[in-house]
Amino acid sequence: MTNHTTFIEDETRVALPLPPKDALNSAADMDVYARFMRHLRHVPNSREEIKILSAIQFTADMMDYTDAVVARILVDLGLRAPRMAFPAAFLKFADQSLMRERHDVGGPTKALLELRQHWTAIGESPFSSIMGEYSLIRDSVYI
Repeated sequence: MTNHTTFIEDETRVALPLPPKDALNSAADMDVYARFMRHLRHVPNSREEIKILSAIQFTADMMDYTDAVVARILVDLGLRAPRMAFPAAFLKFADQSLMRERHDVGGPTKALLELRQHWTAIGESPFSSIMGEYSLIRDSVYI
């Protein structure tokens, strides 16, 4: 039997998720997992990050979920990949969550902490969470 809580530390940049432990009580998670894995095989791209992102977006469109929700479910099931493989909305959620303490409201889950460890292990920038988008105020200029 596979242990869903153990993460094997090695040079792997991508670790695909495992099916939910209790598939009968988590039918939605199982459906997300099945659609994601099914579509992942059919993405015509050689880069794993692009294949994962495309499969997440396809699954979200098919199930009428947001990309961030599908990514969160897959991370909870064990998906570990570079930041490039995740949608921007999920990265924003993860970065905001990781800036909090573990036991704070809105703090990171165990899966998010493991994902951060994975990002560190594969050499992602430790300051990626600080970099963000900044909206600009439009000023009318009269000449």
